[in-house]
Amino acid sequence: YRCLSYKTLAIEWKILGGANTPYDKGVFNLEVVVPERYPFEPPKIRFLTPIYHPNIDSAGRICLDVLRLPPKGAWRPSLNISTLLTSIQLLMSEPNPDDPLMADISSEYKYNKEVFIKNAKQWTEKYASQQKRVRNVPCFDSAKKELDGQYLVLLVKAGDWT
Repeated sequence: YRCLSYKTLAIEWKILGGANTPYDKGVFNLEVVVPERYPFEPPKIRFLTPIYHPNIDSAGRICLDVLRLPPKGAWRPSLNISTLLTSIQLLMSEPNPDDPLMADISSEYKYNKEVFIKNAKQWTEKYASQQKRVRNVPCFDSAKKELDGQYLVLLVKAGDWT
């Protein structure tokens, strides 16, 4: 965990794989970088835990419109980090094979879904079954003044801060 500057904060976050998905029982770590211009610029979010998904590449980058500024993206300052994390969970449940980062996985999802599900389950078992607890951000006290109230509430709800 690190402060990139007084006004830019990087934290690690956990998302649970949804029930009835290949990611069920998986715990996926994400890096959330809150930029200095937040909320006028979206946070940068990437998976730290490898995941087998057509819209998430091997570097953990996520293809999701709400993570990009207009005109190509749908980010608005009225959105918050909780909304983004919910959107990522929805993307995990419902991949968008028509806007992939991983063309081979997208093709597999479209034309051989059983193999996709098998591979995604194997990756979840291999990479997301045992994750470390999230630790407190060393610079959180100095940086929290710059974050909106909803974001602070989201951090408290994690239940994994030590």
